[in-house]
Amino acid sequence: MAFQHIPNFHILLVFVFLFFGPSSVLAQYTPSYACDFDKNPSLKDYAFCNTSLDVKSRVNDLVNRMTLQEKTGSIVSVADSINRLGIPPYGWWSEALHGVSDTGPATWFNKTIIPGATSFPQVILTASSFNESLFNILGKVISTEARAMYNTGVAGLTFWSPNVNIFRDPRWGRGQETPGEDPLLTSRYGVAFVKGLQDTDDDDKDRLKLAACCKHYTAYDLDNWTSVDRFHFNAIVTKQDLEDTYNPPFKSCVLDANVASVMCSFNQINGVPTCGDRELLENTIRGDWKLNGYISSDCDSLQVIYDYQRYAKTPEEVTADALEAGLDLNCGDSLKNFTEKAVNRGLVKESVVDRAVTNNFATLMRLGFFDGHPSKQIYGNLSKKDVCTKANQDLARETARQGIVLLKNNIGSLPLHANQIKSLAVIGPNGNATKAMIGNYAGIPCKYTTPLQALSDTVQTVFEPGCYNVLCNATDRFDKAKEVAAAADAVVLVMGTDLTVEAEALDRVDIVLPGQQSLLVSEVAYAAKGPVILVLMCGGGMDVTFAKLNPKVTSILWVGLPGQEGGAAMADVIFGRYNPGGRLPMTWYPRSYVETVPMSNMNMRPDAATGHPGRTYRFYTGESVYPFGYGLSYSLYTHRLVKAPKLVTVPTNNSSSVHTSIGATNGSCDGNVTFDVSMTVTNIGRMSGSHSVLLFSRPPRVIDKSPTKQLLDFKRIQLSPFERNTVNFTIDVCKQLSVVDEDGDRMLPLGNHVLQIGEIEHTVSIKI
Repeated sequence: MAFQHIPNFHILLVFVFLFFGPSSVLAQYTPSYACDFDKNPSLKDYAFCNTSLDVKSRVNDLVNRMTLQEKTGSIVSVADSINRLGIPPYGWWSEALHGVSDTGPATWFNKTIIPGATSFPQVILTASSFNESLFNILGKVISTEARAMYNTGVAGLTFWSPNVNIFRDPRWGRGQETPGEDPLLTSRYGVAFVKGLQDTDDDDKDRLKLAACCKHYTAYDLDNWTSVDRFHFNAIVTKQDLEDTYNPPFKSCVLDANVASVMCSFNQINGVPTCGDRELLENTIRGDWKLNGYISSDCDSLQVIYDYQRYAKTPEEVTADALEAGLDLNCGDSLKNFTEKAVNRGLVKESVVDRAVTNNFATLMRLGFFDGHPSKQIYGNLSKKDVCTKANQDLARETARQGIVLLKNNIGSLPLHANQIKSLAVIGPNGNATKAMIGNYAGIPCKYTTPLQALSDTVQTVFEPGCYNVLCNATDRFDKAKEVAAAADAVVLVMGTDLTVEAEALDRVDIVLPGQQSLLVSEVAYAAKGPVILVLMCGGGMDVTFAKLNPKVTSILWVGLPGQEGGAAMADVIFGRYNPGGRLPMTWYPRSYVETVPMSNMNMRPDAATGHPGRTYRFYTGESVYPFGYGLSYSLYTHRLVKAPKLVTVPTNNSSSVHTSIGATNGSCDGNVTFDVSMTVTNIGRMSGSHSVLLFSRPPRVIDKSPTKQLLDFKRIQLSPFERNTVNFTIDVCKQLSVVDEDGDRMLPLGNHVLQIGEIEHTVSIKI
């Protein structure tokens, strides 16, 4: 979002916030809803208030009663009231990326009503758990807290989360919000989380607990890098990259999760603003994918299109272009200001406006907004008691524990044994972090458990930050840090970033530890007499080769941005109360990578002519600091293949014997061709642990610019010491083994596909 750049919109939000929000003179907040028969009994005669009718009939009745002016006031993020129809104003913009947030103006916290909500780890760390059921559970818990807040009168029902953009470049400040660089992992996260947020009743597919939104569609992964910003950026994207990398998570959100909304992004793609691109919106999201919901703009993309991108001559033309392209809702006020004029000038038909109004109000009807007071509805029992529960806060701790990645561990380093540690030196600018742990799009957490607090609860600690902040531009506190390190039995260095280094509207220009942090790590490690554990608290990857190669740095942990219980989770891992099992959801590149590849280059594939080494593990040809999927454990897990075919024949309607590939989605792949892969996993260590099994494939090189490797599936299992378990995967050949060609078509390469699971490789030959 970018509301800070839009003065008029900001003023409007402030007005609504003051009138309806925490500063209201009302003693008790009440939820916003339509069809209040107590206030207006005549509303019982309106079909749109009749809960026995289907959504389509109700919304058609409502739209037919509305004037054009009322319609235009209903397709913006602060929707007008329609008093004559008993419809109050509604704020569409709420956020729940990793817990209920007060970033969106429709949701807020109040010390006497609901002072905070559970702040879970930032998405990038949650994704590193590779635990699909956990993704879904988080969505359900967050939706319960959000719905409880709505019932209390301090939240909306439409939440613009999750962010399913691909973490293409390590410099992106918003990479922390995403599930990482892999389209499959990102898709699976998005589907599970959306299903949890929306929590659709199996008996009523139209009923939503909350309305989720997958954003930012599409190829959006640059905010503000050197001289390039997201408002002016024209992303040059090939058909192959669009269909192979950027679009799959959004497609999965719509087709597999039935998400209620998709948000288009600020940038242009190949010269066309995404919020004005009919091919992307109307033809693809609504046409090919059959979106059951509304399409929203980012804030305020339409004003950006006119003011910054100069894509049309007048605001009315921008408005008409966006509506014709398929946009239903404008975060901002452009559609309210210019739609009526656009209709009167003949630039867009009122029937197109009706479509937008219909999609928006149909979503609110699915949420029960038109069903009377929420207390009389299915979620009416949720209240303050359901927010910040002990169980939810314990889940925040467990999520962080599952995500933490052990990157290095010399023998005898971790876990630390508390009975052998008389003093522990905690050093680093994030050693006593609070807000740094929760990242962006966070609300007010129930509480913070800092690293220092959690470590101090186990052993005696001495704290010295070493730097004044994460920018670490001064070294005058280094001597004190070295002094406490030399006197302690062990050292925990908590380094990394915060929102002053990587955030929305703030991309990095480098991928090393900020300022003099690397020097602090090296000097403290040299001075220390015992184990030195480097903890990296950051959203994106870092080139920490210096620490990886330094034998005095005995262990390295990546804890992402671990949420309100991040310190507790970190201490659990360090002291062996939890066996780490997280795996990196993104490649950690060397510093030379960002010196070679401009962030504005959207190409995923390597290019020998320009020296572009490719992006993400699927295409990158260089050496990495740590690869995608990397993660150590205190246990050792062995894998043994039990079952997998050597040959799979695919029935096809194309009998040619000279083909090296066949179409995977156009009918060439006849029938549902699957095969099973079974393997045993054994924990041969002395600690119980959870282990993520990642199944990759290397496709035959018969499609130009195919991935060198791609993730097919993953599962996380729990194993006791010396326990063995069987893991089964079912592979859909045409869907999972296919790749995208240069025309953007998904094709199944024929020939030898190499499956890889840990140290095991197995070849499956695909023939017709």
